[in-house]
Amino acid sequence: QVQLVESGGGVVQAGGALRLSCAASGRPFNSYYMAWFRQAPGEEREFVATIGWGGAVTRYADSVTDRFTISRDNAKNTVSLQMDSLNPDDTAVYYCAVARRSFLTYTPTTADEYGYWGQGTQVTVSS
Repeated sequence: QVQLVESGGGVVQAGGALRLSCAASGRPFNSYYMAWFRQAPGEEREFVATIGWGGAVTRYADSVTDRFTISRDNAKNTVSLQMDSLNPDDTAVYYCAVARRSFLTYTPTTADEYGYWGQGTQVTVSS
């Protein structure tokens, strides 16, 4: 059974940093895109960042470019999100996700392209 478990969320002041981690189990995902999405109260789930199976391809939402960095460790079946220069607009529940299909030849950025999801971890940025 596939399971994704996020960790690392918490409360931080504006300008601070957090590092989220997601551990996948049940099968290897070294041929799948892995991503982070977030959902703020009353808002739709939105794309944050994604990384290709080899780690060379990454894509970020405009709102987090130059502040967030996504990385993965295929040996450990994990994906991480380093979040720097946080601001209150980054407050949300953050979810890790794995693409529905392997060896995608394009970079998936919409939620419906991801078939495995974690339970989410809360990130709160105070002003």
